[in-house]
Amino acid sequence: MKNYAKEEKQAVIDRFMSGEPSVNILADTGIPKSTFYGWLRAYHEEQEADKRKTVNIRNFHLLENKVARLESIIKILKSSTCTAKSPLKQRLYAAEQLYGKYNVHVICDAFDIPRGTFYNHVLRNKRDNTWYAKRREELRLRIQEIFDENNQIFGAAKITAVLKNEGVKTSKKMVSSLMRDMGLVSIRQSAKKLYEDEGREHKNYLNQEFDTNKPNEVWVSDVTYFKYNGNAYYICAIIDLFSRMVVGYKIGKTNSTQLVKSTLQIAYRERQPDSNLIFHTDRGGNYRSKTMNDYIQSLRITHSFSRSYVPYDNSVMESFFFSMKREELYRTKYRSEADFRKAVDQYIIFYNTKRPHRKLQYKTPA
Repeated sequence: MKNYAKEEKQAVIDRFMSGEPSVNILADTGIPKSTFYGWLRAYHEEQEADKRKTVNIRNFHLLENKVARLESIIKILKSSTCTAKSPLKQRLYAAEQLYGKYNVHVICDAFDIPRGTFYNHVLRNKRDNTWYAKRREELRLRIQEIFDENNQIFGAAKITAVLKNEGVKTSKKMVSSLMRDMGLVSIRQSAKKLYEDEGREHKNYLNQEFDTNKPNEVWVSDVTYFKYNGNAYYICAIIDLFSRMVVGYKIGKTNSTQLVKSTLQIAYRERQPDSNLIFHTDRGGNYRSKTMNDYIQSLRITHSFSRSYVPYDNSVMESFFFSMKREELYRTKYRSEADFRKAVDQYIIFYNTKRPHRKLQYKTPA
């Protein structure tokens, strides 16, 4: 068989591609018919390959997005015990755990779930206060941490940006709503007003004078939190300085105005103090809220505030929470939330009735 040079093959193909009939080309060149059509087939395959290799900027970005999407789907399926062939209930549960970590379209594609079905499932859980409530509590805790870590300067927009940098998908509207509920206000928004009101509205009547002459003369209060099973629980307590007795306490899942107000209501109903009572707290938004301020004024209680960033102004509460955590909370493995709540009840009974207090010449508060 005769060997043809590359140039000869290309010249024959060019004649055919220019419109010349193959019969004329074959008669003129004497090339076997099978060889000629073999050249044509190879030429067309080469042209198709070249077309596939041609990528413009738009196609490049589409391919990038497609690869990222497929990589996310692979990660989702690798991290889950569920597959696209599992029962719908299992797929919905698995998808729900990843909501907020991945794009909803990607999650639904990975588990082969119609987006409408998934959104209905999420909204149903939101109404039932299950997964949605848990996610809100996790956000509350991290928002409080970011707010405190940055000297109470960051507002909703900056906290949202920090959360997104940490991979937490949320919105400024959600963060703003939670901050409002928690009583958190960036000090930048009202720095001048706070400065002007420092000595007028938020006076420190106590000034670290923790000795009193009678019961119900001065109460001090604060909120601490304790993590159990991945969830944060906030403990608000009120102590009467005269006997160092815990006169009211409550455990809540949010560090809100409602928590501190309801704790004060419990103590007030139990002790029925006169109008000379001083109620001393820190400057947390939950204690400074309008709701709390109106309630305290209605009881004719004088509200005293610690100075900003001076924990010693409320050292009695700091000492109490220090003791409770190290004598009980940090030493015990709780079996359930009910077990944890019962332990707090029992510790405060112990603290009030059986634990000698150095400040009281080793008598108990009771």
